[in-house]
Amino acid sequence: MQLEFKWSRLASLTALDLYQIIKARESVFVVEQHCAYQETDDLDPHAWHLSVMVNGELAAYARVVEPGIKNSQPSIGRVMTIKTFRGRGIGRALMKEAIRFTELQFPKTDIKISAQVYLQKFYESLGFHVSSEPYDEDGIPHIDMIKPVNTVGLD
Repeated sequence: MQLEFKWSRLASLTALDLYQIIKARESVFVVEQHCAYQETDDLDPHAWHLSVMVNGELAAYARVVEPGIKNSQPSIGRVMTIKTFRGRGIGRALMKEAIRFTELQFPKTDIKISAQVYLQKFYESLGFHVSSEPYDEDGIPHIDMIKPVNTVGLD
């Protein structure tokens, strides 16, 4: 399976690309996870958007929000793999690419994520460490996690 990583700013996305991203994000975060919230937000214009394509089809997505917008450090969020593509290691490839890009764009700074608690071990395997007590976000337990500068994720 060949993965194609595509980085875009909001302004450079085509209408069709944006439609596919919003549709996928709503499918996972609003419908599957039963969270009624404003999924598109004011962070999207300040983010780099990563689409992972398989045979021309959107398989996974994440965004990197610039430092100083949401947090003092850059943050990776809206991490998701479309249901039909799960179980193939695409989520790990997505996160490795998001980390690689973030470290290149914003060197010498930690990376922050707000992770669903059940994914703690997954993110720890990528070099993140818990930095908060669990908290509720839209009815789902979350924790803040930090990947310190220059830590290498385990495989």
